[in-house]
Amino acid sequence: MDGMSVEIPDERELLQRTEIAPYGDAKAEAGPDGFRRGGAYHLSSVLPALSSALGAPVSTAVHRNPKVLQELLGIPDASSAIVVLVDGMGFWNLNIRLGHVPYMRSLMDDSVNQRPISTCFPSTTVAAMGTFGTGTCPGLTGMTGYTQINPETGRLSQLIQFKNALEPHDLQRQPTLFESLEAKGVRTTSCGMSKFANSPLTQAALRGARYVSGANAQSRVLAACKAATTPGLTYLYIRDADKIGHNYGWDSEEWIGAFESIDSQLALLRRCAPKGTVIVIVADHGMISARPENRCDVGELDDLQEGLALFGGEPRTPMLYARSEADVPGIVERWQRRFCDRARLWTKEQAVEQGLFGEVDNRVAAMLGDVIVSASDTTTIVDSRSQSDKATRLPSVHGSQSFMEMDIPCLIDMA
Repeated sequence: MDGMSVEIPDERELLQRTEIAPYGDAKAEAGPDGFRRGGAYHLSSVLPALSSALGAPVSTAVHRNPKVLQELLGIPDASSAIVVLVDGMGFWNLNIRLGHVPYMRSLMDDSVNQRPISTCFPSTTVAAMGTFGTGTCPGLTGMTGYTQINPETGRLSQLIQFKNALEPHDLQRQPTLFESLEAKGVRTTSCGMSKFANSPLTQAALRGARYVSGANAQSRVLAACKAATTPGLTYLYIRDADKIGHNYGWDSEEWIGAFESIDSQLALLRRCAPKGTVIVIVADHGMISARPENRCDVGELDDLQEGLALFGGEPRTPMLYARSEADVPGIVERWQRRFCDRARLWTKEQAVEQGLFGEVDNRVAAMLGDVIVSASDTTTIVDSRSQSDKATRLPSVHGSQSFMEMDIPCLIDMA
């Protein structure tokens, strides 16, 4: 397959719902499109696989055999590795705009890079960062969405800045791969913006690594390359695709400009990384373009407010907290009647049983909504009573189950 390009389905197909990818070490069955999703081909597998490549395999509560993950993902052995997470750069976002990014286009000539892996559900930064950093799943990390209930206060907490939330170490109790590697004597370094060095999200999902900040994108890339001169694992975070996508849309000229800049950063990383360094490029989720005509505001619809105590989650995957257990069946009935095929609903019990959040710890179950909603097509579901007008009208969003949102790249290169 070397030299071949990925065939890009049309938008209608990419907005179709994909099944939630299972966790574990298995070689997932190929879907109708020939791609394997879940098992080893999952965001949760990447750091355990890299630990094996570095000769210091770390198993997790979800992944027991890091060597199998390494082999199935096709990551070569190395003494030093750099893993880059590009926020918001889905596999299909990348391939649709591949003509703008010469370095990543060159990587897509390699068959090992011509397949997506899956992110977690919901396909959003908070849940995905916890999944990535711990090699587990949202049902164990307690990081299940942008907003979720704080069981100690009964109020909604926001988990980007951890507003009204449990303390990071209390909420997220799984060891990170960085902590586990450090315990084995392996150097770990995290490179990013200075404001993220001690952020609650970093403490929860990525703790354990020595943090190196840089004033600009180039300095952060060069810091990662410098760190990689010593054997171990280096992590580099690039956020612009997600930030620009939310502000202008992933199909905007502004996003293309940011995408080209990201490719330049990655090309610089490839040129300056020490020879023999493994480079792995992943994302936390993809993005879709929202359509104003498919926006539904709960704040304007009395039937959707009935029985509802709190509206959590995010526009593509709301979590509904009922006033009482007796209100749950009515909420499901009214929401299903309102949305029909525009959304899929589960009760909490159904979501746990079907593995939407992976294995779910009892303490985390208390944080999940009584009803989980997954929007279809380009539908967004917002609540103007508690959300800003801007937050309810983002031009590009993520969080649900479409191929656009759930499929992410796992690009492998060797310096």
